[in-house]
Amino acid sequence: MIRISTIFIAICMVLVAASLGLALHALAGFNGMESAIVALTALTFLILYNAVSMRLRDRSDVGGQIADLSRGTADLARQVAEFGRRLAAVEGRIVSANSASSDRIQAVVGEISELGVLVKQLAVSVASHEDLIAAGAAAAAAAPAAKPEPEPQYEPAPAVVQPAPAVRPTPAAAAPEAASRGQPQLLAAVKNALEESRLDIYLQPMVTLPQRKVRFYEAVTRLRDDKDQIIAADDFIATAEAGGLIGKIDHAVMLRCVQVLRRLMVRNKDVGVFCNVSAATLANPANFAQCLDFLEANRALAPSFVLEFKQAMFRRLGPIEVEHLAALSQRGYRFSIDHVTDLRIEPRELADRGVRFIKVPAALLLDPKQSSASDIHPSDLSDLLGRFGIDLIAEKIEGERAVVDLLDYDVRFGQGFLFAPPRPLRPEGASATGGATANKEPGTPNASSTPVSMASQPAQPPVRASGNAALARRAAGPG
Repeated sequence: MIRISTIFIAICMVLVAASLGLALHALAGFNGMESAIVALTALTFLILYNAVSMRLRDRSDVGGQIADLSRGTADLARQVAEFGRRLAAVEGRIVSANSASSDRIQAVVGEISELGVLVKQLAVSVASHEDLIAAGAAAAAAAPAAKPEPEPQYEPAPAVVQPAPAVRPTPAAAAPEAASRGQPQLLAAVKNALEESRLDIYLQPMVTLPQRKVRFYEAVTRLRDDKDQIIAADDFIATAEAGGLIGKIDHAVMLRCVQVLRRLMVRNKDVGVFCNVSAATLANPANFAQCLDFLEANRALAPSFVLEFKQAMFRRLGPIEVEHLAALSQRGYRFSIDHVTDLRIEPRELADRGVRFIKVPAALLLDPKQSSASDIHPSDLSDLLGRFGIDLIAEKIEGERAVVDLLDYDVRFGQGFLFAPPRPLRPEGASATGGATANKEPGTPNASSTPVSMASQPAQPPVRASGNAALARRAAGPG
């Protein structure tokens, strides 16, 4: 597109040439043809002059552009050189870091190899010591009557280990008439106990191993009939489920457990309570809705309030149960599994459903047959569950030897009569009568259990050998 300045210059050149021709014709006396020739010649000269001047100006502009381009290229070359220098510095740092890492890895590998040698030497030493201990034990067993005098020096050990079996409240001793009752009589007794608030809560502690510090309590439910005879949970649960009373029982137990937890947390914020929930309650929308409303109101206690279900229930979960478990998990409640009959456990699936504890009987964990019947050796079960955030609790522990063996399995929590039997709650304000309650005659109800204060932990047995003492007695043989 022609620029306006060019058009203006052309017009000016035409006017100048025409003016020159007119001036020559008027003043100099040139005729029309001569004046036109002179004007055309002047116009041609002006056009040539303008073209030459524009060409020179364009050349000067191109030279400036080339100079600018040269300067930009030089700047780009300097930046590329700077980037190259920085890249070389980074490569040098990476090479030095890799060399340092390889040196550290080689040092760690050397230390690990040295530790392996030391472990092998330790294993050989331990094996030789075990052989010597086994030989000494065999010699002592072969000649029991050779030295009758040293026996008194081992007298205190058995006395220390005994967990006071006389205070174990077994269901058969607590409710001798439960087995002889018929279904209608037992159902009527359960109804009367619920209507008259004769539902008792017993607490059994769960302790850390090997420290034996109380960390949790399990709430065990008992009912008392009109004669104050105790009915254990295993005796009335099936009847209550068949009679449609299990929802009321679970709701009442949850209420009592929350009250217990609140009173326990006054002195110890780290304590927790395990509350058993029936599968029938979880599967019944009406009963579950009532329990869910109560648990929603006490949502602040969710981290310390563990809901416990049977293993058989988790293996036959239906859509309703799965939905109800998800509703509880969304509110922060954690679950525990008890009544474990085998070690075929899927920890990932259980962890996804909110399970954080699994209670396995100590006899089942220590059973040699379980290593072949399950996919994992019992000694590796605690580590496997721990990878998914699940703690293993060994229950029904009744002897020190079982504790020693369980420590080899890396079990962190234990529960059983060895530590404390289930004891009934002591009502608030009954501390002054606690001693009298503990000294009841054997013939009175509940004499086999000492009431537990709600504001303190249950009393441990007076003297008990630690795991190291048990190991020492085990090494000394059956003396």
